[in-house]
Amino acid sequence: MTGRPPFPPFDEQTAAQKVQAAEDAWNTRDPERVALAYTEDSVWRNRGEFVSGRAEITEFLRRKWQRELDYALRKELWGFRGNRIGVRFQYECHDETGQWWRSYGNELWEFSEDGLMRRREASINDIRITEAERRIFGPRTPEEHGAPLPIH
Repeated sequence: MTGRPPFPPFDEQTAAQKVQAAEDAWNTRDPERVALAYTEDSVWRNRGEFVSGRAEITEFLRRKWQRELDYALRKELWGFRGNRIGVRFQYECHDETGQWWRSYGNELWEFSEDGLMRRREASINDIRITEAERRIFGPRTPEEHGAPLPIH
């Protein structure tokens, strides 16, 4: 089968692999690379924005990373069943004024049989932080993969 392994149905190990692969890809901040993990007709809800298809996903990500500077993300597997995965995440970035932000969120993912994500729903809340309050400094090292996220 072509596509993007691991393929559903997921077990705990393969669901965790999918989550880490997503974290690693998003931390590249490369819209074209990230978009390849989604079906051509993938649909998203991200906050209050609705996106359909790979081209719109790519454009959405370009805009995102133009305003969310020095973006760094952590994801954690929350649950899985069949072809669905629930994720919690946190990321930090700053805007063009230098204000740092930490964003907390939950995502619901649904995959096609070839391992590409066909649906993503993300609910996200942002808080202002100072630069001294930062705790996410770029991609995780392999030793940090799977470490749980703090609640606050």
